[in-house]
This record gives sequence, C-alpha cells and structure tokens, in this order.
Amino acid sequence: MDFSYSEEQQMLRDSIAKFVAQDYDFDTRKKIIARDEGFSPENWQLFAELGWLMVPFSEADGGLGGSAADLMVVMEEFGKGIVVEPYLACAVLAGGLVAELGSERQKQDILGPLMAGQRQLAFAFAEAQSRYNPADITTRAEKHGDHWLVDGHKAVVLNGGAAAQLLVAVRNAGSQRQRSGISLLLIDSDSEGITRRSYQTVDGQRGAEIRFQQVKVPLDNLLGKAGEALPAIEKLIDRAALAVCAEAVGAMEVAYKKTVEYTKTRKQFGVPLAAFQALQHRMAEMFMEYELARSLLLMAALELDAGGGVAPKAVSAAKNRIGKAARLIGQEAVQLHGGIGVTEELDIGHYFKRLTTIQFSFGSGDYHLRRYQRQ
Repeated sequence: MDFSYSEEQQMLRDSIAKFVAQDYDFDTRKKIIARDEGFSPENWQLFAELGWLMVPFSEADGGLGGSAADLMVVMEEFGKGIVVEPYLACAVLAGGLVAELGSERQKQDILGPLMAGQRQLAFAFAEAQSRYNPADITTRAEKHGDHWLVDGHKAVVLNGGAAAQLLVAVRNAGSQRQRSGISLLLIDSDSEGITRRSYQTVDGQRGAEIRFQQVKVPLDNLLGKAGEALPAIEKLIDRAALAVCAEAVGAMEVAYKKTVEYTKTRKQFGVPLAAFQALQHRMAEMFMEYELARSLLLMAALELDAGGGVAPKAVSAAKNRIGKAARLIGQEAVQLHGGIGVTEELDIGHYFKRLTTIQFSFGSGDYHLRRYQRQ
C-alpha cells in the first residue's frame, strides 16, 4: 500500500512546516499565549489566506476536500510547533458540525466567514458530570412560542471565550443519558443570560466555563432535526480525536529528536549522555513508539476516509496506543533533559504538557480500550 503524500498534501505540509519554522518559534508562542485572546488573530487571518481553514471542508461546502488524511497532514505539522490557534475547536469541531447538520442557508451564512477567518466558533458539549459520554447532557432547551429557552452549564469549552457563536448540545427531550432527545443550537455568545469564564489550560490552550440562564434562541437556530444530533456529534468527536492524535505524533517527533540532540551535547562524567548504552536504549524505545504511533494514525485516517467519516474501532485503537506513546515519549524527554526539562524557559516541558493533555482529550486511553472491545 502506498502511504506517500499526494502532491497537494506535500505542498500543504511544506507550507505549514515553513510557517512553524520561520514564524512560530518558542519565544513567539509564549507571547501569543500571553495575549488576551490566547491566540494570534494575525496568524488566524494568515491561515485563511493560505487556505488552511478550508482543508476540513468538502468542495461542495466551499472547502478543499475535507478528507481525514488532509486533516492529519495539517494537525501533525501544527503539533510540531504546538500551535495554540483554535483550529481544532473552530474549524474541525464547530465548523464540522455545521457542515454535517446545517441547512444550505446555515452553511452559507457560517462556513464562508469561518473559512475567510472572519468568524470564531466553539462547540459546547461537555458537562462537569459527563466524562466522555456525549449523551450525558443536563443542559435543557424548551420551546416557548417562537424561540427556545436554554438553561444549563457547559465545561471546558475550547475557544469558548473568543467565539462569537456557540454550537451548544442541549437536551430537548428524554432523561439525562438517553441517546435520543439531543439537539444542536447555534447561540450568539453575547446573548442575554450567558455567562462566560475564560481561562488558560495547562498546555497553553484556552477553555471556558459557560452558563446559560433562560437564554432565548430563535427556533430556526436549530441545526438538523430536533432530538437527533447525537450521531453527528459522535462522528465529529471521533474526527477531533484523530486530529489530536495527529497533533500528538507531530509533537512526539520533535520531542524525541530534541532529546537525542540534547544527549549528544550534554556531558556527564566527561562524556556525552548519548554515549551511555542504557540511555541509548531508552531513546531507541522513544523512536519505536513514535513510528508505531504514526502507523496507527495512518491506519485510522484511511479507515475514516473509507468509512465516510465513521470508523470508531480504528479511532479507538489509534487513540489508545498513541496516548501510551505520548506518555512514554513525553516523560522520557523530560527525564533525559533533567531538571531543566520542566522549566518554563525550555520548550520540551511545553511539549510534555500538550502530550499529557492530548492523552485525555476526547476520551482517555482506558475509555477507548473499552470502546474498542465493544465494537
């Protein structure tokens, strides 16, 4: 089987790699994280101009194809720079749901400005009690005349502080964990009754706690059919899981290569650390884990593309195994760097934080192992 990139994918990869190498060094990233938005609006506009925001969408929706393999290319390169711009939250998750469930009018109104870099979105689905079950929803929406009334709380909403509009998973029928009765509403983030608390997460990303109290939402802000949004939500969460797996593979590549380079220059007892056989074995294991992780990523991307975006068993296999590799490589990279590996001044600790966070994003390794067994 041919795993080489197409000419278009290679050009996409090269353009992102060039951006990370020239415009996204570690010091620049630290300055971006310190901004109020948590990302660079200038970079976001550049992403739009270079067509990167069009990658997750099909040609029918005005995008560049929307394949999982193309998304993998983008996220792997972003992982190498531990890029904090909300590509995953805005373009992959929220934008993907609009493409999946939105009417033609909703797609035209939302996806065009998103791909042009003019609109920020966020997908609010997780709740404090829900763990990794997207059907565990207590936020409710009740019909009142010509609008919905929404009440509830959403936790760790990626890009929730910067988003102009929120895609909110609500329950309009059924009990708390029932799979039916879940709908998706598009809500302006400045609507009366919404309270947002934005914060920085441990890996430099941005999350938000969002509360809804008697928030009025027009009836036509419903995406798809009422009570039938869960299959699309699960499909997009799997796509996001693949995206963070690709990001982890990119971050792991940089982490192990930086570690190898460091051990060649750092001396102990008068010789480089790389001369010690025990450390050579550890770095060889890091390399093998990286290669295995990348193979599973390719498998999952190909399975998603072959299955029309649905391949839960392949995604769970990749997420479980890549999570284990991320843990080993991240921890080994820090340990082989020594105390400096956990300082804010050195980038390796930031790669470790991102890899650690990815392990538990969109399902932990244990969750995906159980899910794999159920398939």
